[in-house]
Amino acid sequence: MQSSRSQPVTAGILTALVGFTSSFAVVLAGLTAVGATPAQAASGLAVLCIAQALGMLWLVRRHRIPLTLAWSTPGAALLAGTGMVDGGWPAAVGAFLVVGVLILLTGMWPVLGDLIGAIPTPIAQAMLAGVLVPLCLAPVTSLIDEPALVAPVVLTWLALLRFAPKAAVPTAFAVALVVIGVWASGHGGIDGGWVPTVSGTVPQLSVGAVLGIALPLYVVTMASQNVPGVAVMASYGYRVPWRETMTVTGLGTLGGAVAGGHAVNLAAITAALAANPEVHPDPKRRWIAAETAAWAYLVLALLSVALISLATSAPAGLIETVAGLALLGTLGASLAGATSAAEGREAAVVAFLVAASGVTVLGIGAAFWGLVAGLVTHLVLRRPSAAVT
Repeated sequence: MQSSRSQPVTAGILTALVGFTSSFAVVLAGLTAVGATPAQAASGLAVLCIAQALGMLWLVRRHRIPLTLAWSTPGAALLAGTGMVDGGWPAAVGAFLVVGVLILLTGMWPVLGDLIGAIPTPIAQAMLAGVLVPLCLAPVTSLIDEPALVAPVVLTWLALLRFAPKAAVPTAFAVALVVIGVWASGHGGIDGGWVPTVSGTVPQLSVGAVLGIALPLYVVTMASQNVPGVAVMASYGYRVPWRETMTVTGLGTLGGAVAGGHAVNLAAITAALAANPEVHPDPKRRWIAAETAAWAYLVLALLSVALISLATSAPAGLIETVAGLALLGTLGASLAGATSAAEGREAAVVAFLVAASGVTVLGIGAAFWGLVAGLVTHLVLRRPSAAVT
């Protein structure tokens, strides 16, 4: 009996730790790529933890289901692939606000969700795969440039991928922190603070940031997080309150945007950690795991500045290596989804290549142009429906 009482709490703590440690490096890479300083990135990380924790507490207590929220890991990867836009960090913050508005409108206006659903899944997956390629190449290039520092991280990840896959990325991240500590002790120590702070930014709106960041970020957040999150919950017999969840995550994204948070959404992969039968034999008691995860995220928010201080003191390529390793599974799934069907494969390949090219046209990044190129190719090659006789 004691085991069944403690198991949901343990599962909740594990859910938060896996969600945080497996993608923390990706979020850091994404925020810094679009212009955040270490303090602004730490603020963004902290506010994302707080926003998703508060959103989970609201939804879980109202509906008594193990519904978990997360930051958009594919969205952070997209930011890392997009890089700086005209207007710098304030323009990126403005784009985050637009994403929050779009998510909020999705809950209030179902037509917007239908428009996203009308984008062929292979094209959306191909766009995501394209922006992931540069990040996923980081372990390769970093291993060549700094083998002594990067090899322990890669070898740890590879060994655990064989024997304990769920622990592979978090443990590799822990090894990276140890490597950073040892390296920094001989190179001037750790730079930065240790006390969590929230740093606000006055947002700016620009066409380049809206089209190059906000629109692709919204698409990948919906297609790679919210929609799969609903499916994962349904597979365990839970119905997600869609309108309320979109409202809560939209408000969370809006509230966190000016402090550097890029997007809050339904958890997808980690959703299963709090909803599966191993959490508790009674499905009506698994909500405890999600509530525990929310409180754990609030604790992790307090560690954001310390983790950013460690990460920004790292030798070049080390944190990028962890981010690349964390995204290999996402890259594989995206490539599979993009090319699994023969029909429409050309459009998906075009979207992938353009998104992976890193080109910037009219101040708009490659993710947007990849989506446009894939949709245009899809429309040109689409076969007309057979006439009804």
